[in-house]
Amino acid sequence: MRVDLHNHTTRCNHAKGSMESYIERAIELGIDIYGFSEHAPMDFDSYYRLSFNEMTDYESDVLNLKEKYKDDIKILLGYEVDYLKGYIDNRVINSKVDYLIGSIHFLGEWGFDHPDYKDEYKNREIDQIWQEYFDNIEAMAKTGYFDIVGHLDLIKIFNFMPKKDIRVIAKNALKAIKKSNMVIELNSAGLRKPTKEIYPSPLLLEMAYELDIPITFSSDAHAVGQIGFKYDKVIELAKKIGYTKAVTFEERQAQMITF
Repeated sequence: MRVDLHNHTTRCNHAKGSMESYIERAIELGIDIYGFSEHAPMDFDSYYRLSFNEMTDYESDVLNLKEKYKDDIKILLGYEVDYLKGYIDNRVINSKVDYLIGSIHFLGEWGFDHPDYKDEYKNREIDQIWQEYFDNIEAMAKTGYFDIVGHLDLIKIFNFMPKKDIRVIAKNALKAIKKSNMVIELNSAGLRKPTKEIYPSPLLLEMAYELDIPITFSSDAHAVGQIGFKYDKVIELAKKIGYTKAVTFEERQAQMITF
């Protein structure tokens, strides 16, 4: 069974293609469970996400497609939520969705994964950047708000790698993820970025496996051509580590499937 839970729409202002075209492509690829997880509204960096007054329309669009294509594919409703202290909004956290992805895209006000701001890596101590990032992952997990950790090691996007052992840096974050019963996504978008590596790295995925943290799969599509991107490579990595099952969700309840 093929699952792809992290995908976007034009409502985030940096994706292309109609929602229906995404679904039709997913069906062509034999994806069984497909999730829309638009960037949730937040009173920060508002251009790159839908607005609060679009939530109802977005949710209705997904539910309408779910009904229309119910005989061909299972469609799920979610949000990708930026964890940023002071900006978490109950309208998102309490929304009636199948799942919430918690992601870190900002360290303070620095959008570290945006190419326009990557020079900031050279102005900071690299191990401190990585530690701050994983400290934020840990804090996000401890809230208990989210179901899936989005692109666990996104901080590697531009290949600014730490000198310190990554396993030491990420240890407490992974323990918090386990304790909060969250799922880690294997996100193929990293293969489209300068890092050229799936999120998370094999090293971190091994740690997750040892902690018995479950996984799910995501292409993080922002265009129709990115749906199911390098799915076979993602499955290959999961099996190599030892995983045989993945998680999907329905109304915030986890369900295990064999892949």
